[in-house]
Amino acid sequence: MSGRAQLMWDEAVTGYDFGPGHPMDPVRLALTMRLVEAFGLDKAMQVVGARPAGESTLRLVHRQDYIDAVRAASADPRAADPSYGLGTPDDPAFIGMHDASALIAGQSVAAAEAVWRGEAAHAVNFAGGLHHAMPGSAAGFCVYNDAALAVARLLELGAERVAYIDVDVHHGDGVQAAFWEDPRVLTISLHEHPRTLFPGTGWPTETGAPEAEGGAVNVALPAGTGDAGWLRAFHAVVPELLAAFRPQALVTQHGADTHFEDPLAHLTVSLDAQRLVAESCHALAHEHADGRWVALGGGGYAVVDVVPRSWTHLCAIAAGRPVEPGTAVPEDWRHEVYRRTRQWGPQRMTDGLRPEWRDFATSGYDPADRLDQAILATRRAVFPAHGLLP
Repeated sequence: MSGRAQLMWDEAVTGYDFGPGHPMDPVRLALTMRLVEAFGLDKAMQVVGARPAGESTLRLVHRQDYIDAVRAASADPRAADPSYGLGTPDDPAFIGMHDASALIAGQSVAAAEAVWRGEAAHAVNFAGGLHHAMPGSAAGFCVYNDAALAVARLLELGAERVAYIDVDVHHGDGVQAAFWEDPRVLTISLHEHPRTLFPGTGWPTETGAPEAEGGAVNVALPAGTGDAGWLRAFHAVVPELLAAFRPQALVTQHGADTHFEDPLAHLTVSLDAQRLVAESCHALAHEHADGRWVALGGGGYAVVDVVPRSWTHLCAIAAGRPVEPGTAVPEDWRHEVYRRTRQWGPQRMTDGLRPEWRDFATSGYDPADRLDQAILATRRAVFPAHGLLP
């Protein structure tokens, strides 16, 4: 293993653009990369482009008829077929949609290859994490499921156990669906409760097919959950399951839409807690997967104030050059933000918080606390399948 982190980047990923007014504004990707560069992290990481995923790779997860439908809509958006989730308000068709989506998928697949082959210790594709796409349909701003494709490629290369951790505010439903019957994959998703947020799935009772019982893990967090509860839930579920599962590689999805400023959801997590979870994922990869870590982006619609800082912290952690939270944001980057958006960017790499949480194992279960109820529901549903006490 080289020990050096890779950053997957090609400016063409900003072509993944659903058009004016859509929440998935590609400026969030460009601004993240400019902030990475402003901190010199592109010099601390190997910046690598990758070819778009070809059809044989896409078919690791997606059906051929769906790929054909994406190609048709990409050539002529008027041909978009809503039965494939295309041409909808969430996933409007655009010229070049297949190429942009396949490029993002190719970046995540290449990240998985580099980590598995020992060409890099860690690899980041913050343009990826498009976790809602299903084998036969687009959904939730996601056309091709690069996260599932990265996991599938690891399996194809010989991995016997791969763990996927998803901390996006929305349930990682597409990745769960792709591996529902596969005991080689453990999918863990912490997300806002399906009663209050798209896609309406991710109940603790969703635990995998009979032949892969306990392979799907869902923590459904009450709306309004903030730093202390989010971190408590993560640490009450993830480390014990990884220790029992013993993954050979870790793929993580770091949607920034858990943030209290995000306009599409209802959790109240800070940038500082997001950074702590990224640090925990890094540590868990070293503890349980020989350091093999593929880190992806995901949702996040506070495209100036939150997303670039959150994913720059992610890159810095992967590079072994963590940015101190109180660090001032480079002024040149703030001017670039204003030039592109007519907004002034944030001034520091922190929300000014120092998140703390109570450990579930030592503090005890509070039956009147909705968060603890959610944690216990998950542990009861899946822990026994892994030989663990709930």
